[in-house]
Amino acid sequence: MPRTLVLRQEPGYNPAMASIIACVDMDAFFASVEQRDNPDLRGKPIAVTGGGERTVITTSSYEARAYGVKTGMTIYQAKKLCPDIMLVVGNNRKYAEICAMLEEICLRFTPDLEIYSIDEVFLDITQSYHLLGTPERLAMTLKNTIKKELGLTCTVGMGSNVLIAKLASDLAKPDGFRWIQENEVPSVLERLPVKKLWGIGRHTEEKLKAMGIITCGELGRAPLLPLAERFGIMGERLKEMGCGKLERPLEIVPPETKSIGHSTTLPKDLSKRDDMKNCLLRLSEKVGRRARRYGYKGKRITLTVRYADFKTFTRQTTLPSPTNDTGEIYRATAAILDGIRLKKSVRLFGVALSSFDHDGDQMLLFDETKRAKKAALAKAMDTVNDKFGEHTIIQAATIEQDAGSGVISPSWRPSGVRNSDR
Repeated sequence: MPRTLVLRQEPGYNPAMASIIACVDMDAFFASVEQRDNPDLRGKPIAVTGGGERTVITTSSYEARAYGVKTGMTIYQAKKLCPDIMLVVGNNRKYAEICAMLEEICLRFTPDLEIYSIDEVFLDITQSYHLLGTPERLAMTLKNTIKKELGLTCTVGMGSNVLIAKLASDLAKPDGFRWIQENEVPSVLERLPVKKLWGIGRHTEEKLKAMGIITCGELGRAPLLPLAERFGIMGERLKEMGCGKLERPLEIVPPETKSIGHSTTLPKDLSKRDDMKNCLLRLSEKVGRRARRYGYKGKRITLTVRYADFKTFTRQTTLPSPTNDTGEIYRATAAILDGIRLKKSVRLFGVALSSFDHDGDQMLLFDETKRAKKAALAKAMDTVNDKFGEHTIIQAATIEQDAGSGVISPSWRPSGVRNSDR
């Protein structure tokens, strides 16, 4: 028989609160997965990296963080801080599978959720917390379920909006829980550095500091006019954030896809155009393959170039008609490259397709046209690669190409066109 849930009010619960948003943030996600699966790594300083020789740290364990190792550091920097650090090449497919399992667990507690990133989920539990009695009980049950079924710890933060929920999870990490209720927000924010607020990066922090604004409390009390003069329309939003306010609903329905892109950090800097174009062909194939899988055709092609000194720029071109054909994407990208006078060797390339017309997959009037044959060939290649694994069949020119850094994209989602691992 099903267990009867006893509903009762517990201390700290405010039934008049309009919304209750929970932020589930997995603790040192990639590193924790590797430590879970390899007992030899447990309790030791480890860092997860991409697959290329010139990759960076994507996640470090809490043991490594104690030495100052952070996401984005080079391997050299990490080893300088922690000589005994153990490096593990990340397994993006495994992380993606676990994120899909995390999504399934969260859906048991509410249908109103947003997969914000591969290791972070927002849940609106306003209408569902009563199923477990109180918001606190729901959060702890969720934490325990994740621990039991995934073998991983997470931190849950709660608040009346995503800004406060995210802040609560950050303040409670690792393996913690915190609910910042509305009457607590002013005291929590009063002396909190502005950089602790979600969405305020280093550059914004520096600009605010130049205005004499260091804490969230000072930001919330700052006159609007100077903020608007310095930040434009963002000035008002920053002031509201300083007061703990953010009018941002959960993206329960995945946002409309505006572009499909892939980038790679090269194993070594390239200066020869032929080598560069081989790399662009491989990226064009990845973009075209994903566009074909989900029925997208686009007219705008964007090329991203990063020099060895990290200076980055983009160039675009618009095609006469939408496409998802690898050859057409590549030729457009190569033409963009031909029009650039490169001043230095190249460290990274990125290729993106946008300005979509959704592909209805209609039959062409003349099936024997060159375009129809190319589409049929691409479909056959995609079918083989779907069945036997990525790169089972590839363009001959890309045979010698390294796969690149293999770092998972921040825009990744567990399903749909944003799942770039598929």
